[in-house]
Amino acid sequence: MSIALERSAPAPGAVPPGAGAGRQVWRRVRRRPSALAAAAVLALLVLLALAAPLLSHLTGQDPGAYHDDLVDSARGGVPLGSFGGISADHWLGVEPGTGRDLFTRLLYGARISLLVALGAVAVQTAVGVGVGLAAALGGRFAGRLIGLTTDVMIALPMLVIGIALTAVVPPDFPRPLLLILLIGLFDWGGTARMVRAQTLALRGLDFVDAARLSGKGTLRIARRELLPSLAAPVITIAAIKVPTAMVAEASLSFLGVGVKPPTPSWGQMLSSAQTWFRADPAYVLLPAGLLFVTVLAFTVLGDAVRTALDPREGSRLRVGTGKESRA
Repeated sequence: MSIALERSAPAPGAVPPGAGAGRQVWRRVRRRPSALAAAAVLALLVLLALAAPLLSHLTGQDPGAYHDDLVDSARGGVPLGSFGGISADHWLGVEPGTGRDLFTRLLYGARISLLVALGAVAVQTAVGVGVGLAAALGGRFAGRLIGLTTDVMIALPMLVIGIALTAVVPPDFPRPLLLILLIGLFDWGGTARMVRAQTLALRGLDFVDAARLSGKGTLRIARRELLPSLAAPVITIAAIKVPTAMVAEASLSFLGVGVKPPTPSWGQMLSSAQTWFRADPAYVLLPAGLLFVTVLAFTVLGDAVRTALDPREGSRLRVGTGKESRA
């Protein structure tokens, strides 16, 4: 009896795993102007965040330096001048009450927000892929136990647990690391469910049966056969999870679980800005606007990556337009 050793035929237009897959995905993504604009915005934001110390030195502003002479103490600390104290030295104004430079604080805040979001997505992707594979390839009892654990983790209120951890975690524990672990270890349920469903669909295909009959073990099959086929959906859900992680970081920082002053973050700035939204609207609009633009850019780029990895999705969106997807 002959055994087909070839992989089953991929879906029409789907990106097969291989060295040229990345170039093929990039060609499809760059055909969408919105995706290119989102990528440019994110690249600029990352560049500014990485260059925060250099820009702080060039502007001569320290994000932690107080400038009492730039705020009106008689009015409770409202910045002097128009639009939040914008001047040649302070390009975006100063922080109410303290007079700290907003431009440099926003740059350093971007570093925290991006670091926490990307780190949390890396943790939850690693945990979700591992748990999903174990649930699909383990026995029936293991699958049910892991499925129940996943449901419990999804139901747990991350914000409440985060607030409770502030009373348990030592004060000197790095807060960015705490946020990464908190978001990453409490938000892997969706990734695990997706990986389990995809693995259950893949393990009955010919190339997996051929690998099993050739004597390969479960771990080898998962590493050599299943993970390459899971790359596209895992990358897609990871790209979509990044803006969710950024919002979660901002929410936790807003509630006081995030980084501690004087280290800036966008969520922390929004938390302190709630008492100044009438006296100094710019102090609220700047971090909120940056957070909105960043989340929107990640969402648009993630949607473009999802469509590029599975062009059938784009074809379904164009049904009735008379246009066909060209891979």
